[in-house]
Amino acid sequence: MDFKNVAYEKSFGTSAQLPRSTMPEVAFAGRSNVGKSSLLNKLVGQKALAAVSQKPGKTSTINFFRAKGVRLVDLPGYGFAQVSKKERERWSELIEGYFHQDRELALVCSLVDIRHPASDLDVEMIGFLQEAELPFVVVLTKADKLSKGKCLQQKAAIAAQLGIEDESRLIITSSEKGDGIKELRRAIDAAVAR
Repeated sequence: MDFKNVAYEKSFGTSAQLPRSTMPEVAFAGRSNVGKSSLLNKLVGQKALAAVSQKPGKTSTINFFRAKGVRLVDLPGYGFAQVSKKERERWSELIEGYFHQDRELALVCSLVDIRHPASDLDVEMIGFLQEAELPFVVVLTKADKLSKGKCLQQKAAIAAQLGIEDESRLIITSSEKGDGIKELRRAIDAAVAR
């Protein structure tokens, strides 16, 4: 995949608006404050492809970005964000609606903050991906906030918590320092090539 040649395509506010899936898609899911937009920007080498905010919950739509023959899909964050119950329900409908459609999902990048145990919602998301037999990797974000030793300790603890025996399915990243970005690109390339 050409990570340097990615452009914003379109945003959608309800799952009924989503276009038909016509090429492999790589979806990014995670809590509202996990750093999805920052990671996406680092992944493609652009500062503002995905909107970044200090306030969790900036992504309130499903945003499609297009590269040659591949779509990157930025899903709204779940949990945490200080928005109305009605808005949270709309986000939930969007995420569930996306996954329950017939989509050409090459990979789901499920983001988890490495500084903490996976939240109940993270556990639910991974459980759903495992049950649905969807291809996924767990992307551990914000590694720059911990020492290398602590990161490895957290990776093992989160893998155990999520019931993932193959620790290579967890990628430690930092959108601040660029740690793990090459590894994540390789995982995406391999998934898209399948």
